[in-house]
Amino acid sequence: MDATETTVAAVREAGEDALAFDLETPGGFEAEPGQFVKITATVDGETESRFYTISSPTTVGTFEFTVGFDPDQAGAFSDYLRELKPGDAVTFSGPFGSNYYEGESRVVVVAGGPGIGPAVAIAERALEDGNEAAVVYRDDAPIHEDRLADIAAAGADVFLLNETEPLTDAVGAALSGAEAEQVFVYGFADFLDDAETAIEAAGGDPDAAKTENFG
Repeated sequence: MDATETTVAAVREAGEDALAFDLETPGGFEAEPGQFVKITATVDGETESRFYTISSPTTVGTFEFTVGFDPDQAGAFSDYLRELKPGDAVTFSGPFGSNYYEGESRVVVVAGGPGIGPAVAIAERALEDGNEAAVVYRDDAPIHEDRLADIAAAGADVFLLNETEPLTDAVGAALSGAEAEQVFVYGFADFLDDAETAIEAAGGDPDAAKTENFG
């Protein structure tokens, strides 16, 4: 979908220095968990855009994206997002991305930092579809802990690690080796390197993982 104006439906805290934004879904827009949208705004007289991965299991009615804010790296676009409130207009385009949930019978999502957005979306959607899910999430300031608890309560394997813990054991426990199992990896470049090493150590194929590098 080309650049389209929609409305903020809700804004809520998703964790320490993190907000989740619900946008009204305009007619004709559909996306799958793991895809992302581009948010565009005029900030300080300049047109700027940022990409955010969808963090809701569906886009029916509304869709969500989650933003973690670094208090030590404030910026004009971050300020713009922090000031959004229900009823405000937002311009977005998309969806973008080819590494998303496609109904796989078992999903294992390895997420670092902001990668938790697509992780919870994919796990929730898989469980809703009657499939299996596992989430390995590493972050010193966890986001969407309530949703992770619900995912675990629904029968998924959830591993929450701090930044000093290696991924190897958790990834090894999450991978079942099932033929139809699909691994997803979302995070920054260093995290992706760690995840690839952990997947390989567990006997998985890192080249078969669906990955998204956040920079």
